[in-house]
Amino acid sequence: MSEHAKLELLTLRDWLRFAVSRFQEAGLFFGHGSADAFDEAAYLCLHGLHLPPDRLDPFLDARLLPSEREKLANLIVRRTHERIPAAYLTHEAWLQGYRFYVDERVIVPRSFLAPLILEQLHPWLAEPEGVRRALDLCTGSACLAILLAQAFPDATVDATDLSADALEVARRNVAEYRLQDRLQLFQGDLFVPLGETRYDLIVANPPYVNAESVAALPAEYRHEPALALGSGQDGLDATRIILRDAPRHLNSGGVLVVEIGHNRAALEAAFPLLDFAWPQLEGAEDTVFVLTKEQFVTN
Repeated sequence: MSEHAKLELLTLRDWLRFAVSRFQEAGLFFGHGSADAFDEAAYLCLHGLHLPPDRLDPFLDARLLPSEREKLANLIVRRTHERIPAAYLTHEAWLQGYRFYVDERVIVPRSFLAPLILEQLHPWLAEPEGVRRALDLCTGSACLAILLAQAFPDATVDATDLSADALEVARRNVAEYRLQDRLQLFQGDLFVPLGETRYDLIVANPPYVNAESVAALPAEYRHEPALALGSGQDGLDATRIILRDAPRHLNSGGVLVVEIGHNRAALEAAFPLLDFAWPQLEGAEDTVFVLTKEQFVTN
């Protein structure tokens, strides 16, 4: 970005327009929290200026200091030239109104499980107050584990991840929400570090991108840990293990909830005897399944 451009762009309105133009011109992909170029530009500009993320209008005609213009220029250049997701530039991501620290050691939180958790898995959990122990597999930033702790205040929560780097980020978020006494993190592959512990509720947002889709991912996704995205040829390698091991980790009446992306047809073909329930989620039909402990026993 030229020094001349920085001098010409004086107000937040100027910089917002400039950012939208550059993002559109660069053909950026918006799949990490923003819906389009305008939303992403507004978020980055407001964050870069330490302004409230939900109050743009009062500041649109404010003139920016040289140091502020320099900061916005850097954010815009990095987003367009390096195609770094905005969440990695700002080190924050929002999920259902909750803020989480993120960096490139974890995927950017965007799970369709979040609203289900905050709704206490209605109607699949008949007695939400009976959830005393919950588990989050492939926790990453611990965003879903933290939402479990918020939604089920009487429960202790365990969370596992294979990546030691991801768990460092998770510890930071757990500490920020002051949940160290109720939320325990384990390093290991899925259920492996848990012994024979049983749970009333297990949620998982495992890797589920199939090999063909991994090869076609936009550049923005290349900044995320590959370990957290791809899961074999059909995207179901991790899900197969979860379905194999979940029954011995569920209490009577327990519920398993797993996000699998657009793999419903492949999953149902692989497990024809399991009667999966598919919650109707806005913009995410057929991406999350629910099973009860008793369904595993029956089948």
